[in-house]
Amino acid sequence: MSRRIQHGALSIRSIAATPTTPKSTHNQSAYSSESEEGSSREEESACFPFLSLPSELRNKIYTLVFSLAPQVFDLDPSIFRLLHKHKMLALFTVCRQIHHEASHRFFSTHTFRLFPTYPGRYFKTKRPLLARLPSHYRSSITSLELRLGPGWNAPPRGWVVNDALGLKDCINVRVLKVFVECDPSDAIFKGFRRGDGFYEHFSQNLLEGVLKDVASIKVVEFDAWSSVKRTGDMISGLGEVVSKFEKVVGWGPERGWDQELDKVWLDAVLMHGTGKLSTSVAVFS
Repeated sequence: MSRRIQHGALSIRSIAATPTTPKSTHNQSAYSSESEEGSSREEESACFPFLSLPSELRNKIYTLVFSLAPQVFDLDPSIFRLLHKHKMLALFTVCRQIHHEASHRFFSTHTFRLFPTYPGRYFKTKRPLLARLPSHYRSSITSLELRLGPGWNAPPRGWVVNDALGLKDCINVRVLKVFVECDPSDAIFKGFRRGDGFYEHFSQNLLEGVLKDVASIKVVEFDAWSSVKRTGDMISGLGEVVSKFEKVVGWGPERGWDQELDKVWLDAVLMHGTGKLSTSVAVFS
């Protein structure tokens, strides 16, 4: 069995082995003609005119194909095993148009982590996932995540905003999600931290570098583990950085700060992809 790829259709055709019984020239010609005609009819009936569907239906099909993928992508071996197991990216190899549509749908509806958090060599790599993607894939991304906390006492050397990261290709990013796992300024870290304010300043520089390189970002969405205080040095310092760029600030679902915040709220519903990003947004004063 061999796979035959046609533009706009997927078809698998069974190719029979060539008969070994000798035949006359006349019979051989007749057999070949009838076989090719029958095979052509079978192939036409097996092909589905996928590209004839409306683009809205094709997008829904792409979404179903990618439904098993995680919402956030990182340099994590389990993620790539999942993609390979379910052959979720097989659509990329069908034809040019389907590759363009499916890849755009895939990269525009998932969040991509700026710096890896998976322990080991991936955590210390100098080439994060974003830097490994081709530029045309980066241009389809609409949501990035900056996760802060891992390596708080000794950040990896690869955690740096530079041209090699590829942020300047991310021209369609609208949302930057900042997730804080810990706040080293908390008293519990006393005696263990590298220096007062070290990691807080490091995180602020990362965030500022991202906002400078990706001017298309409209919303910065903050979230954190329950141990992180909104009034702590980490969140307060990151908020000061965002206020310089006059971005809209949203609050993620994990921490639930939207219920605690005592600032003025804007009645806005921000839509991202196929779901709601946040029901309320606020601007740092």
